[in-house]
Parts: sequence; C-alpha cells; structure tokens
Amino acid sequence: MTKVTVSLIKADVGSLAGHHKVIPEQIETAKQLLTKAKQSGQIIDFFVFNAGDDLELLMTHNRGVDNPDIHGLAWNVFKEVTEKVSNKYKLYAAGQDLLSEAFSGNIKGLGPMAAEMEIDERPSEPIIAFAADKTEPGACNLPLYRVFADPFCTPGLVIDPSMHEGFIFEVMDLMENKIISLRTPEESYDLLALIGTPGRFVISRVLRKDGLLAAVASTSRLSLIAGRYVGKDDPVCLVRAQRGLPAVGEYLEAFSYPYLVAGWMRGSHIGPMMPVSLKDSRVSRFDGPPRVVALGFQVYNGNLLGPADLFDDVAFDTVRQKAQEIAEYVRRHGPFMPHRLGPEEMEYTTLPQVLKKLEKRFAEVKA
Repeated sequence: MTKVTVSLIKADVGSLAGHHKVIPEQIETAKQLLTKAKQSGQIIDFFVFNAGDDLELLMTHNRGVDNPDIHGLAWNVFKEVTEKVSNKYKLYAAGQDLLSEAFSGNIKGLGPMAAEMEIDERPSEPIIAFAADKTEPGACNLPLYRVFADPFCTPGLVIDPSMHEGFIFEVMDLMENKIISLRTPEESYDLLALIGTPGRFVISRVLRKDGLLAAVASTSRLSLIAGRYVGKDDPVCLVRAQRGLPAVGEYLEAFSYPYLVAGWMRGSHIGPMMPVSLKDSRVSRFDGPPRVVALGFQVYNGNLLGPADLFDDVAFDTVRQKAQEIAEYVRRHGPFMPHRLGPEEMEYTTLPQVLKKLEKRFAEVKA
C-alpha cells in the first residue's frame, strides 16, 4: 500500500480579544482553501481546528514529510486567512507566526510549527493530534517520556511483548541544532538528563526499537528564529496508538497531572498544563493557563474519521481543578521567580529593553 503522510501544521494568524481564540470565519476560510486542495488531489483529507489562538491544519497526503507543495499549501492558507479575515477585523497579532514575507520551500524556520509522520497504515490506525497553547516546544517532553518510558503510566511497557524492549527517543538540541538518539530503558537516565531542560532539549521523534515510528513533535522555537520574543511556540504532536504501541488511554494518562511548563502570560511565566476540550481551549486567566487539546482519529486509506475530543471527559475534571489550584498558588508569586522565568529565558522577552534603560544608572560598588 502507498505510504500515507499525516501533517499537523499550526500558526497564530490573529485572535479575537487579545490572545483569546480563533474566530469561526478563520476556520471556515481555511476549510474552503483545503477543500479545493482536496478536490485537486493535492491532499487526501483534512481537519481544521483551533487550540486557543492557534489555527491548526491536520492534513493527509502521499507526498512525504517536508514536502514543499504541502508546506506551501499550509503557508498560503495562513496568509489568506490573515489577509482576508484577520486583517479585515483587525484581529490581535494578525499573522504573528508568519515571520517572512516569502515562502522558501519549507515552513520550518518561518514561524509555523509542524509535526509530520509518513507511515504504512496498519490494519487499524488510531492517531491522536495534540495541540498546546501558551507554552514552548519542550512542553511535550514530560508526557512523551511518561508514555514511552514510564511503566507507572504505560503498563504496556511491562505486559505487552511488542513494547517490552523499549523505545528510541530522538532529542534535538535547539541551541546547537544537533540531534541525538537515546534508547530506553537502558539510557533512561541519560535521556532525563537532557529533556529535563525543555527550553533547550526537545523530543522530536519516538520509535519502537524495530523502527516503527510512534510519535513526532514540533521542535521550532520562535525566539531563536526571530532573535526576540514574538509569541510562544505552542507545540503540536502526532502519535500512533494501539497494536504494539501505547493505548489511547495510556497517552491520555500522561496528562493526568497538570505538570509545570514555561509560557503563559507574555511567554514569561511558569504555569500548569491543563488538558481541555476543544470548546475550552480558549485562554483567559492571565492569558492562560497553558492548555492542551487531544483529538483522536482513525486513519483509513489516507482518510480521517473523527475527531473524538478526548479530553472532553469528566474523568479529567479533577485534573483541571488541580491545575486551577496550582495556577492560583503560583500566581501569588507575581513578578518573582520561580513563577517568572529565569534570566536565560527572559533574554528573549521584552525585559532586556527595561534593563537597557536602567544600565547607565548602575554604579560600581566601592570596596
């Protein structure tokens, strides 16, 4: 069977009432453009949604990853939505993630985030599209580790023979633009030594040890591309489930505790990751808290059946309540660390402008 590529590409192209949410007309315009692409045979199928103020394009096709036609299609959708809708209504931060006027063949490095996987469809191919808002690429590190390396989250690592040998994690160093592969369980401590610094080391792919691709995550960091703060990265992640891979419920279990991530207000604060339904992905308090949606699909002959809004479940109500308690606690720190990010992260915010204004007023301390 012909290989199928699943591409999840997102961008912040403007939002209603600050960083609140995408409006229906933006989604509808994107649907119209992708419908034309489907009718022409450029893509097989698609689904358009939003996570907070980010427009998300999920597409299937037969063109492989990093394909210029697919990336160009996504780029044109984002540009059209910006020009025809966002600019018309003067939506906030219209085209924020479009850091270039011209498309150069690959959307990576231009602002939008992308997670893509080329697969041979299994007899049953469940996938989950995760999309986060108000956080950084490394926000996927902890749940991906828990799913693929922690048997307290994923009992399949212990009792499923096809998973028992473990997985291979590809980790990217965003500062040095290098990548390393580490194997679990034997190199678990080495892996944790890296991914525990999510602002620099980001899990990009996870493979079963027989080479089966299990997960991909976006790895671009906007501040490193632009050299300054231009909004948070808001990562996306695609995973395959069941049949020798973690079950859907094991993936979701990794979000059963609202772990802390960087981002939130002005991309400068630590806050809890809250798993929410699509309808609750709009951000509010302090432009947050950071949140993530999970949409489940069946891929069949390249088509998408779904979605199942997987966090739209009362089973996650206590997680959301805990996230609110954590948000309340950490907000009481105000502008103090550890709520506010450390100095190495604040270099990419607007804080340096304040420090520059004050630099001439600092005096030498006399011995």
